[in-house]
Amino acid sequence: MPQLFSRKACLPERRRAGPETGLVKFRLKCSRTLLLVPIEVSNKSQEASMKKAGRIAVVLGVVGMAAVSAAYGEEIKVGGGGAAIAGVFNPVKAPFEKATGINLIVLQSSPKDGFVDMVSGKLDAAVAAVPLESMVKGAEAAGVKVDPASLVRTEVGTNRTVLLVHPGNKVAKLGKEQVKGIFTGKIVNWKEVGGDDRDIIVVWGKGTPGQNAQFSKEVLDGEPVAKDALESGNYAKIRETVAATPEAIGIDPHGIADASVKAIEQDPPVTSPIIVVTKGKPSAGVQKLIDFIKGPGKQFVK
Repeated sequence: MPQLFSRKACLPERRRAGPETGLVKFRLKCSRTLLLVPIEVSNKSQEASMKKAGRIAVVLGVVGMAAVSAAYGEEIKVGGGGAAIAGVFNPVKAPFEKATGINLIVLQSSPKDGFVDMVSGKLDAAVAAVPLESMVKGAEAAGVKVDPASLVRTEVGTNRTVLLVHPGNKVAKLGKEQVKGIFTGKIVNWKEVGGDDRDIIVVWGKGTPGQNAQFSKEVLDGEPVAKDALESGNYAKIRETVAATPEAIGIDPHGIADASVKAIEQDPPVTSPIIVVTKGKPSAGVQKLIDFIKGPGKQFVK
């Protein structure tokens, strides 16, 4: 019986065959390679065999092209908090797309807004570095109710909140009481914690509610931030303000820190899980993303 083998999308082209051999050959024109496939038939059935082989090759070609089109047309939309996006999803975007052929769209907003967009179907998954409970409460406050039992939460990493100072600041480490004193306004000069004799300027983000809430609870023990704190915007704005202000100190996810600022240690560290939230079981595409982050993509996570 004639046999055709192809791993790619191919279409048949008939080639001339010697009449003395009773052999008909087809050239399968593929997207990347050319395959020559001999089919031995009798002279009487040459035409019928050619038509049959042609139909088989066409079917294989259509199926192959459909599979390729489906793979390269697939996309996943995730969105939510900046800490999760800066630490995990932006770093893995390019390698994930290269490894899978799936287009990963990353949309930064806030944990609450990402969650609301996921519930409404605008996103395949919400991502955040805050507790799921706070995302649900935030959505309810915005008029969006969802049954918590319908949600699936998957941890994919760990966020660490770091202290950012100007690169010229010689302070390398601060304890909890020192950090608390600085951010509540009780410590007002860098020389009190081993730095130069200059006033401290606390930079506080208005657009980072999740980070602020955790820091206030775990480090400030619920006390208010210094009244003269310099208000900034999102994570990037906090970093930019600190980079431009020698006296400044602020907090940001470790994934946001770059060479324009100096990240200093605080003891104990402030950490939180980075989570992926879906309504029901993650889709096949989202599961591939999760598996990639936990597997080969782990090396790219900040």
